[in-house]
This record gives sequence, C-alpha cells and structure tokens, in this order.
Amino acid sequence: MEKKCQSIVLFYVVIGIILINVVLFSGSKIVYGEKSENNVEKDNNSSNNEVNIESKSAILMEGATGKIIYKKNPNERLNPASITKIMTLLLIYENMDSGKIKSSDKVTVSEHAASMGGSQVFLEPNEQQSVETMIKCISIASANDAAVAMAEHIGGSEEAFVNKMNKRAKELGMKDTHFVNCCGLDVEGHYSSAKDVAIMSKELITKDHEI
Repeated sequence: MEKKCQSIVLFYVVIGIILINVVLFSGSKIVYGEKSENNVEKDNNSSNNEVNIESKSAILMEGATGKIIYKKNPNERLNPASITKIMTLLLIYENMDSGKIKSSDKVTVSEHAASMGGSQVFLEPNEQQSVETMIKCISIASANDAAVAMAEHIGGSEEAFVNKMNKRAKELGMKDTHFVNCCGLDVEGHYSSAKDVAIMSKELITKDHEI
C-alpha cells in the first residue's frame, strides 16, 4: 500500500511538472467550441475537431495502452525546458531499481551543479543531501542544481549522464529528441517533441519504480 501511495504521488508530481511547463513555455490555450480571436487554424493531425489548442504542438496519450487520443504537430522539435527533467528522473529511478543507488545515499554538490541558473533550490558547493531529498527538489521545485548534482552522482559528470539520457531516449523510440543537458536550460541542439515527451512520461509514471 505504501509503494502504491508513493507511485500515485510520483504520478501527480510528474503531471505537475508537465502542466507547469505547458503554461510557462508554450503559452497554450484550450478552446472548446467556438474559436477565440487569436486561435490558429485546426491542424490536419487533430483527431478531435471540437478541441482547438493554440500551442504549436500537443498530444494526449492514454497512459496504460499508449493510444493517441489527440495530436497536433506531435513530432515538431521544440525546446522542452524543464520537461527535460522527466528523463532525468526516469534514469534516477531506474538506477534505484537496479540497486546502483539508494534513496539514503548522500550526494555531494559540485561547484558546477551549484552554479546552475534558472529554477533552483540554491544548493551550496560541497553541500550533501540524500538522493531522496534531491528527487524532491527536482520534482517539486524543478531544481536545476539538484538535477545536475544527481546527474554527476550517477554518471560521474553531467556530460556522461546526458549521454545515458540520449541512449535511453533512443531505446524508447524517441526519434525527435536530443538532450544537451539534464535540466532543460535552453541551448542549441537541445530539443524534444510532444510525442517523445508523452513516451518518456508514460515510461516514468506507469512503471512500479522503487522509492
């Protein structure tokens, strides 16, 4: 029962990250029925003509089966911002599942991790926090510094961890994704698509990961 409750919490945390980033970065707006003044033309890929979404790209996937219920430019490559952290969290949980790391392990913050801008929890160089605490910082505060600290803890360096992210993306069939960092800071060559975000989100929230 405890693991079930933890899985439910993880599900809502991930959904929260996704929704926050949709609002902040895509400026999406859902319009039912009549078009709004600024509404774009309905996309040919749309499977529901009664729903108009003003964002560049969107997808609605049924989690258990992977069935696509709605789509609009699902393969368009866009900056995923902090949605990137879904893959970061996925690799963290998979490393816990395999026993390579434990929730109680102490993570030492490097100067590089502490120097991250954007959303953060202001970790200090050489500060130590548990894996469990770092996961909370990433999930709740979308903390770039915690994400990089965990990447270095698992991969030895952020670059090595990002290579693992891209390898995992390829394994999942994410054809329109390339990661350059583990936290989502906007840099050239860092992109994903609505479909790929749905794929990695499904992988994270539907598996019974160890916590």
